[in-house]
Amino acid sequence: MPFPSMNFRASFLRPQLAALLLLLAFSPARAQQGGSQPRLERIEAARVAYLTEKLSLTSEQAQRFWPVYNEYTDKRRSLRKQGRPGGPRRPDFATMSDKEIREAINDQFATRQSELNLEKEYLDKFQKVISLRQVALLYQAERDFTKELLKRLDGRRPGARPSEQ
Repeated sequence: MPFPSMNFRASFLRPQLAALLLLLAFSPARAQQGGSQPRLERIEAARVAYLTEKLSLTSEQAQRFWPVYNEYTDKRRSLRKQGRPGGPRRPDFATMSDKEIREAINDQFATRQSELNLEKEYLDKFQKVISLRQVALLYQAERDFTKELLKRLDGRRPGARPSEQ
């Protein structure tokens, strides 16, 4: 007997799709990053599920999308690490000379420009596996996921005020 509606079919496939995506996201190539921590794994699994839902990825799209997305995030992470080689995450501008401040600001600009160039490069790569609308939704969903994650983490800090809703 065929499925009564497309909605039923989509909801039936959702758990299977989520399982497939989790397998793709935690493939041996991703596991080589070392020092895997259960908390980070849970965050990554949540990100995969969140993005999959927001983009409404089909199983075919997901199989092609996640390797490209993982490559993209690895390169973005690498750029951010290069942007602060051995230096503090937030420089102490109060103790720096004007020359050092100028260099730090220029370094920040260079890092952000490299990240922008990477996004432009991957726009074309993403469009080969998902629609342009889904690419736009991806960028929005990444920001929304990060906001939600920060809100939840902020609520867990000792002494943190409950978030206003």
